[in-house]
Amino acid sequence: MSATEIAQAPALDVRNVSYFFGARCALDRVSIRVAAGSFTVLLGLNGAGKSTLFSLITRLYATRVGSIRIFGRDVAREPGAALGQLGVVFQSRALDVDLSVQQNLVYHAALHGIGGSRAIAQTALVLRQAGLADRTRDKVSNLSGGQTRRVEIARALLHRPRLLLLDEPTVGLDVKARADILNRVRALVTEQSVGVLWATHLIDEVAPSDNIIVLHQGRVMAHGSLADVLKATGKDAIRTAFASLTQMDGDDEAGAAS
Repeated sequence: MSATEIAQAPALDVRNVSYFFGARCALDRVSIRVAAGSFTVLLGLNGAGKSTLFSLITRLYATRVGSIRIFGRDVAREPGAALGQLGVVFQSRALDVDLSVQQNLVYHAALHGIGGSRAIAQTALVLRQAGLADRTRDKVSNLSGGQTRRVEIARALLHRPRLLLLDEPTVGLDVKARADILNRVRALVTEQSVGVLWATHLIDEVAPSDNIIVLHQGRVMAHGSLADVLKATGKDAIRTAFASLTQMDGDDEAGAAS
């Protein structure tokens, strides 16, 4: 691809991806796009296939059917160029709680070929942006859940990716910590033009300006702006639209909103 084509390519382009665990279909011809510098919510109940899709994008699983491109680079054919543009925050915690915040980040920086004084400087920068400059030498075990998540986001930004994936990043956090994480990630979009794919089952994390992808039982049920999704479902709120698309009952809907 030319430099112009790469610059104009979407941050993430998933085309007709299917994935099976034995005979069970986890993803069925999934196609989604995330524009550069946009906030896209991947909304789905637990078991919808969100984590499987993330595993394929990050190459934890090999793509056998369909294609995945990050800024025009195919993750299967050009993994280095593709994944070098990607930062990831997985649902499961991935920091060493016995190390300091700085030690965790410097180690991760080394995995991206960032070492020495540059790693220290970049660590200081992302921690300052995360509002954690005063916790640099603290052990991760001494941080709150929300602070730990902010460290993980800072770690994902060390190599200055242009696309950030977050898989259920607010699970287990209180209302204030959830709001803080959301606000900080949304600021990355507006201030640094980072493309974001935010996977969640929590309907109240959707904002009117977001792009929305509804994933249910491995299939994309809706994809577009909030207005597009409401128009397609004939509903007047994302909560009722999501319930309609996923055929939730009252108990399921309450759980998705909590």
